[in-house]
Amino acid sequence: MPLSAASPLSPVLLPWYAATARDLPWRRPGTTSWGVMVSEFMLQQTPVARVEPVWLRWMSDWPVPSALAAAPRADVLRAWGKLGYPRRALRLHEAARVIAGQHGDVVPSDVDALEALPGVGSYTARAVAAFGYGRRCPVVDTNVRRVVARAVHGSGDAGPARVKADMADVEALLPPGEAEAATFSIAMMELGAVVCTARTPHCAVCPIRDRCAWLAAGAPAYDGPRRAPQAFAGTDRQVRGRLLDVLRGAVEPVDRAALDRVWDDPGQRDRCLDSLLVDGLAEQLDDGRFALPA
Repeated sequence: MPLSAASPLSPVLLPWYAATARDLPWRRPGTTSWGVMVSEFMLQQTPVARVEPVWLRWMSDWPVPSALAAAPRADVLRAWGKLGYPRRALRLHEAARVIAGQHGDVVPSDVDALEALPGVGSYTARAVAAFGYGRRCPVVDTNVRRVVARAVHGSGDAGPARVKADMADVEALLPPGEAEAATFSIAMMELGAVVCTARTPHCAVCPIRDRCAWLAAGAPAYDGPRRAPQAFAGTDRQVRGRLLDVLRGAVEPVDRAALDRVWDDPGQRDRCLDSLLVDGLAEQLDDGRFALPA
């Protein structure tokens, strides 16, 4: 039967998650709220397989916020490696300083306090509260939105984000208990990531297939608005990454010629180098050479 108030998801989704959840290091018993927070920063628009080894090294080097806060920004950017969107690394570094200085080196558990940290938005704050502290609060990412769109609304995809409506949809599905609700939130994310996938959903093995409004309607094709796919080749993001690769791999500051060699278009290359300087991801020394920020 399609999902309704009489057919909640949690009685089937929680046992499914307990039996099939991927063994990810930030989900293991003993992981601190800081470890959860680091994982959430790293996982934004980045596949799990790329995050796992970086997270393990990061937590070994900087197991508490104050340890990261004391590290030079250059070391932080090198450790971030090729995860992409390196500004996330600097925002996490800034957040660690605030946590160490204002919260006794303990990640806050309150959503409002979390949102006040550098680089922490609505999703990350709720994810840390739920997965780091077992709090009952709606955690809404792309995977969760897709599961709700199909199971609840009978649509093949979620379409553009509707922040308040999406939050209300997930809130209505949460079981009442805090611990149950937190596990349910991560189970919804897991379902969207490994079963209710965007292009080829595995409906035959889905634990909620008999409660899915989309399947009950015959799995109609989605015909609503879609996000435009993000290109990478030839973009400023690719150029910035190549420039940063040079700086990360250099023991000493590098001269301009070393950076000029990574991209043929001088206008685009200069624009990207300037943006790295503005974003604090690189610095130019008095002698004209370039390096990661101190």
